[in-house]
Amino acid sequence: MSDVAAIKQLGEKYRQLKTEISKVIIGQDQVVDQVLYSIFAGGHSLLVGVPGLAKTLLVHTIATAIGLDFKRIQFTPDLMPSDILGSEILDNQRNFKFIKGPIFSNIILADEINRTPPKTQAALLEAMQERSVTVAGQSHKLALPFFVLATQNPIEQEGTYPLPEAQLDRFMFSIHLDYPSFQEEVDVVKSTTTDREIKVNSLFTADEILEYQHLIRRIPVADNVVEYAVKLVSKTRPKSDNATELVNNYIDWGAGPRASQNLIIGAKVNAAINGKFSPDIEDVRVVAQPILQHRIVKNYKAEAEGISEKQIINSLL
Repeated sequence: MSDVAAIKQLGEKYRQLKTEISKVIIGQDQVVDQVLYSIFAGGHSLLVGVPGLAKTLLVHTIATAIGLDFKRIQFTPDLMPSDILGSEILDNQRNFKFIKGPIFSNIILADEINRTPPKTQAALLEAMQERSVTVAGQSHKLALPFFVLATQNPIEQEGTYPLPEAQLDRFMFSIHLDYPSFQEEVDVVKSTTTDREIKVNSLFTADEILEYQHLIRRIPVADNVVEYAVKLVSKTRPKSDNATELVNNYIDWGAGPRASQNLIIGAKVNAAINGKFSPDIEDVRVVAQPILQHRIVKNYKAEAEGISEKQIINSLL
């Protein structure tokens, strides 16, 4: 099949996928899009929202609909790296044997990731970047495709550990979930207070997801689109040539080169889903907010004056 035909097929299957997910997830259309974009781009997502917004259900439904293995890790203060990666034990013949941890799956739900200390959070770093883990000096490859979809509750500060910048940077998207609208909440209550069981069909295989990821990377991009993405990222860096007055006043640290890479990959996905064979500047703008908002670090002045990351990014767009 040619790449042109494959892009058309991806758009059609994507619409079917959204229909399957909407059987369970009511509303949150943009959130579903952003999680799926990160999957087709081969990235990871951090879902941030108050308790009760169906973050866990969303991840589980998406994993079912795209036909991938799914494991949930509940992050707690006493969780150890070996609880995630696995460990070596002595078997009956007194030989060391590696027992795989839950990280060996296609989709990992890192539930309430900020409830565990940095030592355990760091256990995910190699897996997220290299798609492998190292235990007792031995490297073990993870099955592909591999995604970490982490959830985080923003309002519960007690007993939480902020994610370090190095880990945040490995998430392609930071996705903020908001309360549903009145009608959406009515529909949620109606659908979840009956005895009716909803079946979500699997539409993809692991191999198909990998093929679509390679297809996305083969999509050509014009130089002016790449330059726009890189310039947009450089605008977030205080004291740089492209920095605005707002950035110089309110930002301590801007986004790094990984943000520029993710903007282009995300723009390619947005273009392909919408039947375009090459992304334009508008595709970059669509994915800019969730890619940049967790990569800029505000200063005390921004906190004191109530300036949000979203406001700063919107000013740059």
